[in-house]
Amino acid sequence: MVVRTAAAPPTPWSKTLAEPQIDESAYVHSFSNVIGDVKVGANVLIAPGTSIRADEGTPFSIGESTNIQDGVVIHGLEQGRVVGDDGQEYSVWIGKQACITHMALIHGPAYVGDGCFIGFRSTVFNARIGQGCIVMMHALIQDVEIPPGKYVPSGAVITNQQQADRLPDVTEGDRAFAHHVVKINESLRVGYQCAENNACIMPIREQLEKSINGVNETDYRNLVTNMSLSPEIVTQVRSLISQGYSIGAEHADKRRFRAKSWTTYGTFKGRADQVLASLEACLQDCQGEYVRLIGIDTQAKRRVLEEIVQRPDDTPGTPSRITTTKSYGSNGHSSNSSNGNGHGGLASDVVSQVRALIHQGYKVGTEVANQRRFKTGSWLTGPAISSQREADVIRALDGIIAEHGGEYVRLIGIDPNAKKRVAEVIIHRPGEGSSASSNGAAPSASYGNRSSGSNGSSSAGLSAETLNQVRGLLSQGYKIGTEHADKRRFRTKSWQSCAPIDSNRESEVIAALEACLAEHHGEYVQLIGIDTQAKRRVLEAIIQRPGEASSNGASRASATAATPSYSNGASQASNNISRTNLDSDAINQVRSLLSQGYKIGTEHADKRRFRTKSWQSCQPIESTRESEVIAALEACLAEHQGEYVRLLGIDTVAKRRVLETLIQRP
Repeated sequence: MVVRTAAAPPTPWSKTLAEPQIDESAYVHSFSNVIGDVKVGANVLIAPGTSIRADEGTPFSIGESTNIQDGVVIHGLEQGRVVGDDGQEYSVWIGKQACITHMALIHGPAYVGDGCFIGFRSTVFNARIGQGCIVMMHALIQDVEIPPGKYVPSGAVITNQQQADRLPDVTEGDRAFAHHVVKINESLRVGYQCAENNACIMPIREQLEKSINGVNETDYRNLVTNMSLSPEIVTQVRSLISQGYSIGAEHADKRRFRAKSWTTYGTFKGRADQVLASLEACLQDCQGEYVRLIGIDTQAKRRVLEEIVQRPDDTPGTPSRITTTKSYGSNGHSSNSSNGNGHGGLASDVVSQVRALIHQGYKVGTEVANQRRFKTGSWLTGPAISSQREADVIRALDGIIAEHGGEYVRLIGIDPNAKKRVAEVIIHRPGEGSSASSNGAAPSASYGNRSSGSNGSSSAGLSAETLNQVRGLLSQGYKIGTEHADKRRFRTKSWQSCAPIDSNRESEVIAALEACLAEHHGEYVQLIGIDTQAKRRVLEAIIQRPGEASSNGASRASATAATPSYSNGASQASNNISRTNLDSDAINQVRSLLSQGYKIGTEHADKRRFRTKSWQSCQPIESTRESEVIAALEACLAEHQGEYVRLLGIDTVAKRRVLETLIQRP
């Protein structure tokens, strides 16, 4: 073993050139540094990356069976000493069977008693820690004496004796944990020493070679069957677990498969790697049979996924194919869509929603349902989308829509940290040529069984922008309401409430909105977003005006989005014209930022400043009302025509920017 040790350098306070004294049974890794008068006791483990430097404060003592883990720094001031258990003075004394864990700092004068545990990145300086104390992670112990057997919680700052005296006692479980760490590191020390001793390591290597040579080809094929999960299945399992679902499996031989009589294999518990290992074992146990993966929502007591992950003709050891089972009533085969009209590209509002989800760090998933499942709300999880790149996600969504052309497909936004959904949007319906062909009209036309006849032509379809507003409000947990007013009441702002909308299901809310538009044809109708907890309105947007072309839902949405909720009729026309400079992506981003409580700002730069990234702030935007923010943005664009302008999203609580995006170029 090559140990990197060195004598202490000559200094004004010491010219002894003292060298480390290391017991033969101790293990000091070659990537650690031990300098100066350091006494290392028997069976001590000093891991890689440690620095034990007795070149200023000296000497140091490390008791037997203690472990000094990776990245630990031990140093001492030239002034100040502690009295060790042997009655001598030391700059740093560490007792027997102590654990100084990763990245901890022990700076003398310091005393650490027998059996102490110092957690990750904790600091001990000018302090005495009694026998059997446990200091957890990121703690600071300074200028105090910790009585024996005390527990210091993570993140604690103990800098006066009153704090030290009030610390709780160590529990029996804490002692067992510290003892376990000591035993683990004792085994590591023995292992490291064996690895460097040919007499110890050679028999183990020879035994390994014999066992490898004794494996024939058949055994090898059996061994590799536990690696038969394809990346798609692994991603699917991890996606389900991240959403809080349970994982199970079912199997069936060919006869039972034809009869749809599946047998339950069981539910898999534990972390993702443990679930995958259990699924591998299931595939081995059911070799030659059909096996399908089940995703289970335990709270709703329903299945969210059924996927065949093994078939009788699959070759052992090869990645299993993945087939989404459409519904329980199917014939067991995946009904891949054969309509050649394909996906042809997603609608612009869907692309904007995907972009917003990815920008906020959310994952994107899908669910599918045939018409029977759609009526009962029993969606099945679609193929997992693992990528966070917008182009990859869009491509994957196009492929899923093409595969499930005759079914409903909805987009899911997932917060992987909170393990909850943040968005559910239907992006494809049976009978649609493609998601792009709707251009915002088909989604509205397919909510419910509405007739396109003469009954209330004003309800012939909500605009894509209104649909986006509804989806955004519902996904954030807000309720939807409506108000109407004739021209006289509109001038006096005396709005009247339409029938309440109690549902939170998108399709029912859309149907109620269209019923309100039909009932109050020829009047103003405004959409209301309501925060029921704060008892306040979060949105007021006019979605119908008198005199609009009855079949032109798009023009209605355009006028609505342009109009401040409390503006008068004269300002509406001018706002509608000025709004046209902002594209739909910028408007969606503004709406998304405001709905999350962020403030909006702008910056501008000419070509020279743009190259040097020397942006200048536009006029501050104090308002959080969408219409006023849009007006301010338009004014900034007009004022700085011929320059670069970028939109800023600002988190005022964290005092940081959450978005920077260009909205105008020269």
